[in-house]
Amino acid sequence: MARKEIDLIALKNRYGIVGTDPAFEEALRLAVRVAPTDFPVLIIGETGAGKENIARIIHDYSNRRRAVYQTIDCGSTPEGTIESELFGHKKGSFTDAVADRVGLFESANGGTLFLDELGNMPLKVQVRLLRVLETGAYVRVGDSEERHTDVRVVAATNADLMSMMHSGRFRPDLYYRLNTITIYLPSLRERRDDIYPLFVRFAQATAERYGIERISLTEEAEKLLVNFPWPGNVRQLKNFTEKLSFMEMERAVSAEVMQKYLDMESRPVHPVALYTAGSEERQQYNQDSLLQQVQKLQVEVTNLKQIVYELIIHSQQAAKPQEGYASAPRRDQPLQLPSPEDVTPVRVVDSEPVDVTHEEVGAEDETLDAKKRRAIIDALKKHEGSRKKTAEELGISERTLYRKIRDYGLDNM
Repeated sequence: MARKEIDLIALKNRYGIVGTDPAFEEALRLAVRVAPTDFPVLIIGETGAGKENIARIIHDYSNRRRAVYQTIDCGSTPEGTIESELFGHKKGSFTDAVADRVGLFESANGGTLFLDELGNMPLKVQVRLLRVLETGAYVRVGDSEERHTDVRVVAATNADLMSMMHSGRFRPDLYYRLNTITIYLPSLRERRDDIYPLFVRFAQATAERYGIERISLTEEAEKLLVNFPWPGNVRQLKNFTEKLSFMEMERAVSAEVMQKYLDMESRPVHPVALYTAGSEERQQYNQDSLLQQVQKLQVEVTNLKQIVYELIIHSQQAAKPQEGYASAPRRDQPLQLPSPEDVTPVRVVDSEPVDVTHEEVGAEDETLDAKKRRAIIDALKKHEGSRKKTAEELGISERTLYRKIRDYGLDNM
């Protein structure tokens, strides 16, 4: 029986996909063809190329489409928690395990699990993944009871798994198990005819969403756009289009203006330096801001101590008048506050927010803790629980974020 031809136009309309590149369209066809099977699928492509769309298509066109679809980013999930995320854990199996937890393989039973950035998965977790792929069996962390699941696994990576396999960073048996069906997703620079149509789609969506006039390009500006390498692929082009739509006052973008924005897009970015160690300017700002807050807190503590001292003296004088007893400062007298020179400076070790602890702070500590806790909650909600993105927004390391989440009892967020 001949296979039914896939309606690519309907498929693209359903998922808002733009592109007529032959290699790209072949990836879409293959995703639909393999969807009804239970074969594991490995999607290979650069970051931002749209691998998550292929995974979603596979699930939606499969026999599991009415069941659960779960995803996990192996790149942003810390090594210490990814095993628990996938397989669950038993209460008391480690310090923060205050209750039994269901893992993704259990919650996605009967459905599909998408493992994004597979190349970042630790070797010890790769062993457990191979077992569940081959037998469906797994054990929760800290438990001895064997459980079974029926999950279709779709994985994606931008890493060279073959090189990782040869260097011992990726298990060959897992590679060949996942490599049953491989879908290659071309980068944006390999499908240059799709760049301008994508730009138009993103510009139109931005205009409709925010009620502004759609931005357009001159012929020369369009050539510059199409010839740009777009290392971040479709994701970078989308963000660029939105930024250009808001930042540029003129609605018709010339080649000169386009070149200015593309030059900014080409500037090197060092995420580790920016978010972890911090640039010199960011680090200095954090240090100055922290020092100002500590100095202000020390002044408030000194003020509070003087008020308490007055109350004690007045109370003692009222209860036991004594000749020659030192008179207490009058409440109508201005309080003598320490000058900034009298405040002991605080040495900032790194750019991460430092916990200020002092046995005399009292209520002020509670206020600061409440503000920190609220900031973490808001950031987690904004990024839908992503620890990596939350840590980046707050300007702290993931290690510090996980410690704060534990201290503030936010493990379930």
